[in-house]
Amino acid sequence: MKISSNFDSGNIEVVSLDSTSDIQLNISKDNNSDFYQWFHFKIESTAGEEHQFRILNAKQSAYPDGWQDYKTMASYDRETWFRIDTCYEDGELKFNHIPDFDHVFYAYFVPYSYERHLDLIHKSQLAPDTQLITLGQTIDGRDMSLLQIGQEAEGKKKIWITARQHPGESMAEWYVEGLLERLFDHDDAVSRLLLDNAVFYVVPNMNPDGSARGHLRTNAVGTNLNREWLEPSLDKSPEVFYVRQKMLETGVDMFLDIHGDEAIPYNFVAGCEGIKSYDARHQALEETFKAAYAAATPEFQDVHGYDKDEPGQALPTVGAAWVGEQFKCLSYTVEMPFKDHNDAPDAFYGWNDVRSAKFGADVLTAILAVVKKLR
Repeated sequence: MKISSNFDSGNIEVVSLDSTSDIQLNISKDNNSDFYQWFHFKIESTAGEEHQFRILNAKQSAYPDGWQDYKTMASYDRETWFRIDTCYEDGELKFNHIPDFDHVFYAYFVPYSYERHLDLIHKSQLAPDTQLITLGQTIDGRDMSLLQIGQEAEGKKKIWITARQHPGESMAEWYVEGLLERLFDHDDAVSRLLLDNAVFYVVPNMNPDGSARGHLRTNAVGTNLNREWLEPSLDKSPEVFYVRQKMLETGVDMFLDIHGDEAIPYNFVAGCEGIKSYDARHQALEETFKAAYAAATPEFQDVHGYDKDEPGQALPTVGAAWVGEQFKCLSYTVEMPFKDHNDAPDAFYGWNDVRSAKFGADVLTAILAVVKKLR
């Protein structure tokens, strides 16, 4: 029996492999950080035999409440991922599995590899009126890549979409993949109308270093990028520095920052109620967007989510709050679950890559509902 995690986004520490009935593991912390929760590893063992796993340090993870009612994801081919029996008790995450094959991958959520990221952005540049722009380099030397989609022209709205500031939230890049696929579909009337009225600026992965390193929440040097938007630096947060710089150059009429939430089993958005400039017009845009998203798909709801910030109390270091205040624009954080969307549950797959991509495609309908009202 052997366990390995020496691959893109791999993360696990082996404590004991003495028996298939008691495989003891720990999750590694993000570099220079106490954050951890993302795991991704492969086991090579004997098919048909029950394997019992224990993640010993689950209680000290970043969001231990996220383990309640969570089910681990497994795959034999790294394409189809399914859920397996899991429980959280005595401070440990425990999951049992009788594999059908000798080699099995397990992960916190469906991984989105850096190689797939490269495929996504370079395939996207082949689409009409699409440009792949390198904004700068990360601390580990990876490109910060931006897709500009559509021809700039007077009166066109500037719509910005970023994903995966927190690298372990891989559902965010699956979301963007689905959004882009629909946006590039010339036979889709929603996409055609949007590109007649707007230019899209899309950063599919804000944190490629953390993604490749198997981090949950931070970049290569342990910085939480979604707390850097007020004063980013090239030393700690070049990813935000370069994206923010480009935003100031282009302007922003609408911003969506795509994330995943460990604990809440629903899809939802977090708005800008707490920024200083929030007013009735901003609120009306938010309500129109949410109503259109809910009409487009039952995967969206607006009952469960975060508590709204009190007026003037939004954290200015958070991406959606900084953008909303800086550009006085519609600005949302979009959250998806690591578990399942309880309004439309799926016992075998839970919330997964395919549903994330469809949810990303559906957001274009909601954007179309507000695009002409943004300014």
